[in-house]
Amino acid sequence: MRKDKPIYIVDGARTPFLKARGKPGPFSASDLAVLAGRDLLSRQSFSPEEVGEVIVGSVMPSEDEANIGRLIGLRLGCGEHVPAWTVQRNCASGMQSIDSAIKDIILGRHDLVLVGGAEAMSRAPLILKPEMAAWLADLNASKNIAAKLSTFARFRPSYLSPIIALIRGLRDPLYGLNMGQTAEILAHQFNISREEMDGFSVRSHQRVAKAYDDKQFSEVVTVYDSMGHFYDYDNGMRRDSSVEKLAKLKPFFDKRFGKVTAANSSQITDGAAMLLLASEDAVKRHNLPTMGRIVDVQWAALSPEVMGLGPVMSATPLLQRNKLSLSDVDYWEINEAFAAQVLACVRAWESDAFCREHLGLDAAFGSLDEERLNVDGGAVALGHPVGASGARIVLHLLHVLKNQNAKRGVAAICIGGGQGGAMLVELND
Repeated sequence: MRKDKPIYIVDGARTPFLKARGKPGPFSASDLAVLAGRDLLSRQSFSPEEVGEVIVGSVMPSEDEANIGRLIGLRLGCGEHVPAWTVQRNCASGMQSIDSAIKDIILGRHDLVLVGGAEAMSRAPLILKPEMAAWLADLNASKNIAAKLSTFARFRPSYLSPIIALIRGLRDPLYGLNMGQTAEILAHQFNISREEMDGFSVRSHQRVAKAYDDKQFSEVVTVYDSMGHFYDYDNGMRRDSSVEKLAKLKPFFDKRFGKVTAANSSQITDGAAMLLLASEDAVKRHNLPTMGRIVDVQWAALSPEVMGLGPVMSATPLLQRNKLSLSDVDYWEINEAFAAQVLACVRAWESDAFCREHLGLDAAFGSLDEERLNVDGGAVALGHPVGASGARIVLHLLHVLKNQNAKRGVAAICIGGGQGGAMLVELND
């Protein structure tokens, strides 16, 4: 990134993350983004129409949310003249929206950009089987009663069984592995025990609970549905979580030999996070207070079967380029897709063999102090609305740095399909 053209994060807001309960939730993805964005924009000294563009990450918008970024921009009152677009990099879509805005600000295209991510995973579509689609096409093409009756006779009840987009989307199409199976691979590769995974998960819930008690989630806005019900916290968080309770659960992805359960995995969740990025000129022109600045960004790719190591593969070159070690980073946010996946990242950095083979280093890169990692919990307790998580961890990292009177942080995320993203941020001097 150009050091002579700083990119500032002015402000941000997110909705509570709402756990999917087996049926469509009360909000669409665009509803959630608008609720977060409206609160964010209401605090600014400029009109929404002065935003240069809107960029939103989303993986599975509904059938009424084509180019969801544009829909969100219009609903927020940015005006017909403000361009908007949607990005999709699986789990890092929200982080990609930030990176896309950085490029446009550096190029001088815009000075103020509204970014973020939104996902209503509970509303992931059910897709017709090809056989059902073909049967409906034949029925539509039937020109008379005899032809229609003949088509009806060919119908089979099995045609009605839908393809569940959420399950299909969480499965790698080339390797044939779902994301939980990739976590099992990492657990085996780094000898991570079931007890360690469950302990990590309990700690995530405990840290989220403590953060709420200590009022550390000031970025969360209360939202109301059409029935007047309100939501003011992440409702997947369990204050009563314990290792003893989690030990009773059976493995979910490898039922015979596995260690990964629903409880030590991230939750299926609805939520949105929105941020406002600005150039130095915009900060001065509008006299904007800022949360911090984005120093650098790095993307990486690796085998889809070990996609969970994406934070290692992206954050390591990011730190090297900025002449930093793991211990030079005050606080970390690594998205908790799975407890095993985060633990594997920590162990990978500590492994001489891994760092020599995969990072080209002479020895282990170092140890990441877990007391500086996800200090307010993570996606195991909060949930992982895929399009939003990359934006959430960047936003909350800035709050952590402020709350802890620290300066430098890294947000990193693994990406289904075998990628990783990392973002280095600093508070202003």
